[in-house]
Amino acid sequence: MELMQNESQSIQILVTSEFKRNLKILSKRYRHIRSDVQPIIDQLQSGEIVGDQIPKIPYTVFKVRIKNSDNQKGKSGGYRFIYYLKTSNKIILVTIYSKSDQQDVAITKIKQIIDCFLS
Repeated sequence: MELMQNESQSIQILVTSEFKRNLKILSKRYRHIRSDVQPIIDQLQSGEIVGDQIPKIPYTVFKVRIKNSDNQKGKSGGYRFIYYLKTSNKIILVTIYSKSDQQDVAITKIKQIIDCFLS
């Protein structure tokens, strides 16, 4: 479990093994993924809630569309970044995937990743 914390805020960003694994795989194909994702992490650390809430899931989970600067398809061919707002000061990065590779992540899969992380 990796922990990133902003000194001026008390918001903790925790990362699931699924997120780390997917980021590592995607970074081999998309060199700029980390710089594409970092502004979202910065926004979350500053207390800003970004993206759209995913319905029909027992957790407060959001999906963010991120432009992939390594291809020219805009946000539609970019990344999907899913995070769980556990508390007002604790956020868990659940998973990330390329919309070019995968249509959607099933709600059951998101719930499974979160349940596994919390246990």
